[in-house]
Amino acid sequence: MSSTIQVEAARIPDRDKLLELLIEHGLDARPNGEMGIEVLCADESGPASDEVFSEVSGMILSIGAPFVPIKHEGVVYVRPPVG
Repeated sequence: MSSTIQVEAARIPDRDKLLELLIEHGLDARPNGEMGIEVLCADESGPASDEVFSEVSGMILSIGAPFVPIKHEGVVYVRPPVG
């Protein structure tokens, strides 16, 4: 049984770059809406939401902006830091 994990970026260019990086890292990622990405994951053989969160966290630096990934209710949000 497979499910999806939603990733939401703060800006369209960031979404596009993150989508490209997720695909390069072998994840089944597709654009979803204006700033969203849907990552397909399988319960047994595919990435779990924690793995996707880890992947996104590691890719943030390559986007070139100070963004912070936040996981909330099954969605990974990529937002500027608060403060």
